[in-house]
Amino acid sequence: MSELTGNRIRTTAAKLGLPHLAEAVNEYTRRADEAKMGYLDFLDLVLSEELAVRDDRRFRSGLRTSKLPHHKTLDEYDFSFQPELDPRKIKDLATLSFVEAKANVALLGPPGVGKTHIAVALAVAACRAGYSIYFTSLDDMVRSLKTAEAAGRLTSKLGSYLRPSVLVVDEVGYQPLERA
Repeated sequence: MSELTGNRIRTTAAKLGLPHLAEAVNEYTRRADEAKMGYLDFLDLVLSEELAVRDDRRFRSGLRTSKLPHHKTLDEYDFSFQPELDPRKIKDLATLSFVEAKANVALLGPPGVGKTHIAVALAVAACRAGYSIYFTSLDDMVRSLKTAEAAGRLTSKLGSYLRPSVLVVDEVGYQPLERA
């Protein structure tokens, strides 16, 4: 590839918002040459790589804004720690069909059994799948809603909890709630 063509591709990629392509064009052409790729295969490679970079950027950004306390996955969960927990039920939840159905999932049990780990792992999986997520404790959510109500912004604040595809409300039942 000539230097002029490479510079033109980098400039065009940058204008199109494809910074990874602008950086990796030489690597892509080297890989295409080595594999003796056809034009469509080369185009498929470039587009697939760009999509992967964009998805990873979206995933990292989603995790940053989610306020998750940690980013554990289901692979890290020790099901032998809770032998009465059916791993198949958790793996069914990991398909995220509950998100598509806009259904609620309640993880119930005493403290220290892994409810937060499972909830966070499902949220991380949802984020990886492109869903928006948000994590809060019930105590923080109630406090925030009370503050918003006092400031006359309750509807707006409720929207911030209803907007994400997955809302994880942790520590439910730890503190008594007032009826209001």
